[in-house]
Amino acid sequence: MALTTSSSQRATPLADFAQDVARRRAAVGDIVMPRNAGTQRTESKFALLTAIKDAGGFW
Repeated sequence: MALTTSSSQRATPLADFAQDVARRRAAVGDIVMPRNAGTQRTESKFALLTAIKDAGGFW
C-alpha cells in the first residue's frame, strides 16, 4: 500500500520551525541526556570510536 500525503498539510518555513524549536527548548529548560554506556557495541563500532578518539575527536 502506498503512503498518501494529506492535502491539508502545509510546508513550514525553516525560520518558523527554528523559532518554534527555540521556544520549546526555552520552555523545557536544559535537558541532560545520559550517554549510552556502550555495553552492546560491536567490535567494528568500538574500533571506529577508538580511532575517532585517537584522532583527537570526541564523539
